[in-house]
Amino acid sequence: MLLRNIKVPAQQVSFLDAVRIGLGEQQGLFFPASWPTVDVDALLAMPFAKRSAHLLHALIGDELPLAELEQMLGEAFYFPAPVAPVTDDIGCLELFHGPTLAFKDFGGRFMARALLAAQQRSNVSRTTIVTATSGDTGAAVAHAFYRQAGVQVVILFPKGKISVLQEKLFTTLGDNIHTLAVDGDFDQCQALVKEVFNDRDLVGRLNINSANSINISRLFAQVCYYFEAVAQLTPAQREQLVISVPSGNFGNLTAGLIAKTLGLPIKRMIAATNANDTVPRYWQSGQWQVNKTVATLSNAMDVSAPNNWPRVEDLLAQGVIERSALSTQVVDEEDTQLGVRQLSQLGYLSEPHAAVAYRALKRELQPGEYGLFLGTAHPAKFKESVENILGNPIALPPALAAVAGEPSLAGDLQADFVELRKVLLSLE
Repeated sequence: MLLRNIKVPAQQVSFLDAVRIGLGEQQGLFFPASWPTVDVDALLAMPFAKRSAHLLHALIGDELPLAELEQMLGEAFYFPAPVAPVTDDIGCLELFHGPTLAFKDFGGRFMARALLAAQQRSNVSRTTIVTATSGDTGAAVAHAFYRQAGVQVVILFPKGKISVLQEKLFTTLGDNIHTLAVDGDFDQCQALVKEVFNDRDLVGRLNINSANSINISRLFAQVCYYFEAVAQLTPAQREQLVISVPSGNFGNLTAGLIAKTLGLPIKRMIAATNANDTVPRYWQSGQWQVNKTVATLSNAMDVSAPNNWPRVEDLLAQGVIERSALSTQVVDEEDTQLGVRQLSQLGYLSEPHAAVAYRALKRELQPGEYGLFLGTAHPAKFKESVENILGNPIALPPALAAVAGEPSLAGDLQADFVELRKVLLSLE
C-alpha cells in the first residue's frame, strides 16, 4: 500500500519508507488515499496484540508479513488498555499502563520496531531521531529507542513547562538519548524540528527522522487501542458510543477517526482542548488563526499549531468522515479542576488531561449514549497538580519513584536553529 504526501500528492512512498523518512517534501504528512475493508466483528473477537497485527496488516499491506507484525506487536503491546467504569454510562479508556505511564508508549514502541525493519530493508545503518515533546512523547520515544543500535535520539522540550516527573522519565537516561531544554514553548520546539527537516544537507548527513505523531507508524499504532476499547464494551454500549479525546497535536483524535473510517462503531468523537483552542475556533468560524500558546494544567495539550490537523482535513475531503461525526469543546482551567474533583468524588483518581476530556463528554453526552473519555497519562505524572486540586497526597508508582531522585542530564538550548544544528552535527 502506497502512502501519499498530503501537500505533494505526486510523492508516494511505501509504509516503511514513510517510517524511515518521517516527513515528506514541503513538510507534508504521509497518509493513505484509500482505506481497506476489515471484518470488524472478527477483529473484535481476537486478543489485543493479535488483533492489532491483523489491523495493521490491513492498513500496511504485505510489506510487513502478518507473522512479523504479530511478533512486533506482541513485544510492543505487552501491557493492557482497560476500560475502567466511572458511571453507568461513562468509562475511561486507560492508556497509561505502559513503561512510561502514557498513551505514547503504544506508538513509540511500535515505531521503534518498524524503524528497525525499515533500516534493515534499506541497508541504513544509522538514524538520528529529532523530536519535540509537550510532555509524554519524550519519555515514550526515549524508552522505546533506548540503547537501540544505530539510533541517536534528540528530544526538545519547553524548559519549565512540563511536570518534573514527566521530565525525569526521559532526561535521566543518557547513552543514545540526548535531551535539550528549550527556552520557549512547545510550538517553538516543534518549529525547530521543522527547520531541521528543511535543512536537506543536515537530513542527508545524519539520516534524520522524527518520532512525533507526524510519523505514520505512531499514528497507525494508536488506531489499535480504539478497537481494544470497543472490544471490551457490551453490544448496547457499542451502538451509541461517543468518545472524547484530550487533544493537543491531534494525533490521538486522528487515530480514532481512522478507526471509525475502518468501520469501528463510533457514533461521534469530541475533540476536547484546553485554552489552546485553535481547532475549536476554526471549527466554528472557518478561520485558522494561531494564537500564542498558553500554559495550562493540561500541559501536554499546550499546542497552538497542531501538526496532525491536516490529516483530519484530508479524511473530511476524502468523504470517509462526515463533519457531523466530530465536535469540539474548550475546557478552561476552572472546569479542568472541577473535572478532577468530580471524578474523585465518583471514586476515580484522574489528572488534568483526562479531566478535560471528561468535562467535554459530560457537556455533550445524550440519554441512551455511552461515553468513553481517554485517560492518556497516569495521575502521578502530574502529582503536584492533582494533589493541589484534591488536597490529598497520591503515591508514586515504581516507574516514577525510580527516577524521581535522579539528576537530569538535559542541556539548555535557546530557541535558535543555528545552535540546534551545532548540537546535531556533534553527534555525527
